[in-house]
Amino acid sequence: MDKIAEIRQRCMQALAECEKVSLLQELKVRFLGKVGEVTSLLKSIKDLPQEERPSFGAKVNQLRNLLEDAFAQRQQTLSETEIKNKLQKEKVDVSLTAVSPWGALHPVTLIENKISSLLVSMGFEVIAGPEIETDYYNFQALNIPQDHPARDMQDTFYITDSILLRTQTSAMQARLMEKKQPPIKMICPGKVFRSDSDSSHSPVFHQIEGLVVDENITLCDLKGTLEYLAKNLFGKETKVRFRPSYFPFTEPSVEVDLTCSNCGGKGCSLCKGTGWIEVLGAGMVNPAVLENCGIDSEKYTGYAFGWGMDRIAMIKYGIPDIRLFYENDQRFLKQFE
Repeated sequence: MDKIAEIRQRCMQALAECEKVSLLQELKVRFLGKVGEVTSLLKSIKDLPQEERPSFGAKVNQLRNLLEDAFAQRQQTLSETEIKNKLQKEKVDVSLTAVSPWGALHPVTLIENKISSLLVSMGFEVIAGPEIETDYYNFQALNIPQDHPARDMQDTFYITDSILLRTQTSAMQARLMEKKQPPIKMICPGKVFRSDSDSSHSPVFHQIEGLVVDENITLCDLKGTLEYLAKNLFGKETKVRFRPSYFPFTEPSVEVDLTCSNCGGKGCSLCKGTGWIEVLGAGMVNPAVLENCGIDSEKYTGYAFGWGMDRIAMIKYGIPDIRLFYENDQRFLKQFE
């Protein structure tokens, strides 16, 4: 019995002095393991007189249960302490003043987000397509066959005879119309590529294409959409003007002008004294394009438009040279933070 009391006292003292969970397991093996001190007491029962064995065995089992509970409680206490210390060491003071992020959205991205947001609010679906396109979707499906003179209007980056860098996001119109029957209401923003470079043209620029196909769609619907965009981009006094034009994939086709945002239509150097600025091409979807994509042109009509987002950004922010967008001059870009 003295041995039981002595083991209990030593074990409880060792537990109180143990400060790490990793050391606790070693201590448990020492006292409660297969060759531990409490186990040795149980093995010694056979050496006792017959009449003393039950009482001694009960006392040893009580000791074992007591120590197991003590070990479990100490492990829980040490684990909670270690977690608390770790959290205290790794904590982040969220009350500190936030560090301002470096950089800002590019002016072209600002315009893309604004136009996309306005069109999405009108029920348009945003889709994306490949920048490396096939000749079929970029030209043929849009009523521009191999020998069509309209191809002279675009200088194209060809990869092979049938693979090219897309010259317009209109290719996604054909891809979508092949898979989906009207009603269709989509926009496709993205990069396009043409072999052209000067102060107002870049070999890489950004376009946002819009397409609506449904029953009874007219030019009035097109003009209403463009007026909504123009007034939200350049001000409520902005007016929209259509001029006849030609695009193979629309019929009739129009060039779209807006009253100059700089002079309000009075005439200035920006609009070259006319009071108007040409901003995009648009028109009613050519029936041949609808038929190419498996849509009944007798039942459905549609309109399409394409905005050059770089050009819109130049007009809105008064940027004289498109090349400024791609020079990564921080003095230029910081103006849009």
